[in-house]
Amino acid sequence: MTQSVHIAGVGMTPFAKPGAHAPYPDMAAQAVRAALADAGLAYTDMQQAYVGYVYGDSTAGQRALYGVGMSGIPIFNVNNNCATGSTALFLARQAVASGAADCVLALGFEHMNPGTLGNVFTDRPSPFDPFDAATAELVGRADIALALRYFGGAGLAHMQQYGTRLETFAAIRAKASRHAAHNPMALLRKELTTEDVMAAPMLWDGVMTRLMACPPTCGAAAAVVCSETFARQHGLNASVRIRAQAMTTDTAVTFEARDMREVVGFSMAAAAAQQVYEQSGVGPQDIDVVELHDCFAHNELISYEALGLCPVGGAEQFVLDGDNTYGGAVVTNPSGGLLSKGHPLGATGLAQCTELVQQLRGQSGQRQVPNARLAMQHNLGLGGACVITLYEQA
Repeated sequence: MTQSVHIAGVGMTPFAKPGAHAPYPDMAAQAVRAALADAGLAYTDMQQAYVGYVYGDSTAGQRALYGVGMSGIPIFNVNNNCATGSTALFLARQAVASGAADCVLALGFEHMNPGTLGNVFTDRPSPFDPFDAATAELVGRADIALALRYFGGAGLAHMQQYGTRLETFAAIRAKASRHAAHNPMALLRKELTTEDVMAAPMLWDGVMTRLMACPPTCGAAAAVVCSETFARQHGLNASVRIRAQAMTTDTAVTFEARDMREVVGFSMAAAAAQQVYEQSGVGPQDIDVVELHDCFAHNELISYEALGLCPVGGAEQFVLDGDNTYGGAVVTNPSGGLLSKGHPLGATGLAQCTELVQQLRGQSGQRQVPNARLAMQHNLGLGGACVITLYEQA
C-alpha cells in the first residue's frame, strides 16, 4: 500500500539576474517560509527535508534551512543538474508514499554566475565527457558554447528531418513572453513578437538567436509534501495531489542513435512520460496544462513530441495551430517557462511545481488556465535525469 501524496503548500522567490539577488540562505528561507505559510504549518512540523542545488558546497542545504529552524530533522542534499528541484520533489514524494514520513519539505535554490554554464572541477573527468564527444562528432562547431551546441544541435536535427523553420522556435519564445507578462515572479516580462525574437543577435546562424536561450537566473522555490491522513488531521488544503511520477536516466540510445535529440534526452523524457501515463491511466490528450523544460526554445518543441502532446514530426504544426497556448489543446508554460521566468537550476523543478499547484487551485490570476484539472511537469537535466510529475485536483 502506498499513501496518497498531496502538496499542501508552495512558495518561491521572484527570479533575478546574477548579482541582483539576496544570498542563497535568504532566498531559500523566503521560499520555505512562503510554502509553510501557504500550508499553514510550522517548520517544526516537517519530518524530513530534501534540498536541491547545483552550484554550492556540501551541506549547503543545512545552511539554507538553519535560518528557518534547527529541529534536528534529516536533511538530504540533492544534485541532479537541471532536474535537481524535481529530484528533491521525487524523493519527498517517495518518503511520504512509502510511509517513511508524513510531512516533508522539498526545497531548491541556485546562486548562479553570469554567462554560459561551465565545469567547476577541471582536474578530473567531467560527467559531460561522453555528451561532449557525441556533440563534437555530430555537430562540431567548437566555437559555440556547449549548451548551445547541445540544444541547438537537437533543434537543427529536427529542422533537417522535418523542415522545421527557425521562425517556429521564435514563435515559441514569443508565446513564453506573452505568458510571463502576467507572472510577477518571472524575470523577463516584456512581450515579444516572433519578429522581435528573429531580429535578436544570432548565437548560431540559422539555428538560434539570443532570445531563444533561457537566461542564467538566481532564486528559490519550495513545496510542503504530505500524506492525505496528515492533511486531514491538520486541516490542510489537500486539493492537489500527485497522481503519478516517474524518474528516468539515460539508456544506450542516448549515444548509439547518433542523433542530437537523443543526446539531450528525448527518449529519457518519452520513457518517463510513458511511465506516468501508465501509472495514472490517463493520456496526453487529457492534460490541461504543462510546465516543461524549455531551457531553449528548441527543447520545448522537441519535448512536445517526447511527451506525446503531438505526433513525432508534428511539433511545428502544433505551434502553428496555437495548440501550445490558451485556447489550444494544452497550455504549455503558463508561467513563461525557463525562457522568460528564468532557470535557477536547483529551483526550477519546484518553481514548476508551484505554478501547477496554483493553476489547479485556481490561484493564477490572469494566466489561469480555465478548468484545469490535470497538470504535468517535465524537468530535465543532462548527464542525465528526467522527472515527470502528474498533478490532479483531489
